[in-house]
Amino acid sequence: MDGNRMTEAPAINLDVPEELVRRFASRAAESDRLGEINFDNLSDLHKAGYLGLTLPPNRGGQGITLRQITQIVSQVAKGDPSTALILAMQYLQTVAILLSETWPDNVRDEVLDSVIRSGALVNALRVEPELGTPARGGIPATRVRRQGDRYVLSGRKIFSTGSSALHWGVVWGATEEETPRVGQILVPLSLPGIRIKKSWHHMGMRATGSDTIIFEDVEIPERYLINFHENGQNPETPILATWHTVVIPALYNAIAHSARDWLIGFLEERVPSALGRPLSTLPRFHTVLGEIDGLLLTNEALLELALTKAENQTLSLSDSGQVKRLVTENAITAVARAVEVTGNPGLSQDNPLERHYRNVLCGRVHTPQADAVLQSAGRTAFSPAI
Repeated sequence: MDGNRMTEAPAINLDVPEELVRRFASRAAESDRLGEINFDNLSDLHKAGYLGLTLPPNRGGQGITLRQITQIVSQVAKGDPSTALILAMQYLQTVAILLSETWPDNVRDEVLDSVIRSGALVNALRVEPELGTPARGGIPATRVRRQGDRYVLSGRKIFSTGSSALHWGVVWGATEEETPRVGQILVPLSLPGIRIKKSWHHMGMRATGSDTIIFEDVEIPERYLINFHENGQNPETPILATWHTVVIPALYNAIAHSARDWLIGFLEERVPSALGRPLSTLPRFHTVLGEIDGLLLTNEALLELALTKAENQTLSLSDSGQVKRLVTENAITAVARAVEVTGNPGLSQDNPLERHYRNVLCGRVHTPQADAVLQSAGRTAFSPAI
């Protein structure tokens, strides 16, 4: 595909329509109960033109910014955060592919063309059973080796968000050499030798399909071997790490907003017979809403600070990590407070609050995790040159 020849797509409303958000919300409980990706949501996003918005206009997208990505992901998350996480990964990975200086142009075009034409989803597949997250260092056990004139991939990746909905996987792997080189392998996930093991049994974000993808002697075209380096060098586009630490906490902040909205409705509608008036009239609950709104206001300020710094190219990894940690913890505290004051109704599966609580707790597992963020910030304080 010649990226300069594609007809520019019509403009998409960057405010996700409320009707679409409500539709996602109406499906969320069932998807959570089943622990399955909601393909109807993804189809709706494709039909509405949202899956390729990070691409520039001459490639069929709108070249949306980090601020716009954060806005869209947050709006979708108010309907279904699992769908929003798959969308967030789509945006972050397509930006990384678009901006990478090491991807061959023909391979880049192949992936980005499929996003626009067929709504193909892409995500990085990095975490492994033994090694864990690559953010902690180490060489992946997933290996690509040469057999005659072929390249063959073997290994497994856990926590593969989107799994069965993905068309492309950007696999973090290593070469089988005396000194392994680490890099990216682009894998069309329909190739023979690939299977998905249902292993995502988490308490929250259950509809992300973050299952295990297993590669068993998968033949890979040589053009899909991308960006290999000796261990210790990061093959990813640097902007990806910074953007990730803004978009992901914004998603979990949106979950807290959903919990707040439900709590307000519950307190306005709940009229105990002994009280004779709504719970919303009691000062105790005014105080609770004040606490929650204070946490969410803090998050709004933190996210705005991060976005402004990112736009000015002054957002450091240390600061963005702190934003991720603080926004996530504030969101968790806000939802926990709502659960605390609602008692049994807040923990009932008949109401969405318990699902919001299970979902928001998952914000802690995303890279960078709190201990790494704090260590990095402290190290920087003692030695800014580190």
